[in-house]
Amino acid sequence: MATNKATKQKTAAPSSPPRPRVIDGGKGLVVNRISKSFNKRPVVRGVSLTLRRGEVVGLLGPNGAGKTTCFYIISGLIPPDAGTIAVDDADVTRLPMYRRARLGIGYLPQEASIFRGLTAEQNIRATAELLEPDGARLEA
Repeated sequence: MATNKATKQKTAAPSSPPRPRVIDGGKGLVVNRISKSFNKRPVVRGVSLTLRRGEVVGLLGPNGAGKTTCFYIISGLIPPDAGTIAVDDADVTRLPMYRRARLGIGYLPQEASIFRGLTAEQNIRATAELLEPDGARLEA
């Protein structure tokens, strides 16, 4: 317990943030040879990757290399021209973003958000709720 000197009240010490749960089972995320062109200009060419559940990776490259487009394709913001995306062996290539979110795929842009006072989890939930049809409740 800490004491607030201004009010002489005892306050609980801040607790550590909750740790993310790793869900065992399944193969995780498998992206197989995704490609995307805009106005006949190739932006993403045959990108493949495999991520096990709980694994954290980064996608590195210079500006204009297609990193953001890859994330958009994987999260369902834009469709690929070619290739497939699977979560735990289930093909999600043509699923909308809100259905992918239920399977654990999400995208939170780095740009400043209108939800600046919210945590990352609250931003994700708020964005997912905007995309959920008929106001159905999201399951975490």
